[in-house]
Amino acid sequence: MTLKVYLSGEIHSDWRERITVGARDLDVSFDAPVTDHGASDDCGVAILGAEDQKFWHDHKGAKLNAIRTRRGIEQADVVVVRFGDKYKQWNAAFDAGYASALGKALVVLHPPEHQHALKEVDAAALAVAEEPEQVVEILRYVLTGALPDRAARAAE
Repeated sequence: MTLKVYLSGEIHSDWRERITVGARDLDVSFDAPVTDHGASDDCGVAILGAEDQKFWHDHKGAKLNAIRTRRGIEQADVVVVRFGDKYKQWNAAFDAGYASALGKALVVLHPPEHQHALKEVDAAALAVAEEPEQVVEILRYVLTGALPDRAARAAE
């Protein structure tokens, strides 16, 4: 059984790569939004034509990106949503809510200092992780029932 995982959230760090590399020995397929910030912002006007007002420029892009995002979340078995430090990820919060409303298994990933701000999102999640490697261990456990090596964990 291949576990389908959608990786949503911030695009300014290597968290997706850390998860995909860490899970390379697992039967997992990954999907994600477009992580090229410029392409994501400009897809609407690049495909459907220029807009004079920034609101409509962003509106077109958001709608095209929503096609990909909705499909990815709807087809996923597990949705991982990462909240990072660099920007407020309002879209990530929306993705977490959408996944929760669909009854998807939701894993939230963020640093400890975001706990208060994300308490409602965390409450909807089946797991809240601080590091991408914890997400890998969650996926490993779900697929195999194996726990991480405790000796290795103690050394960390």
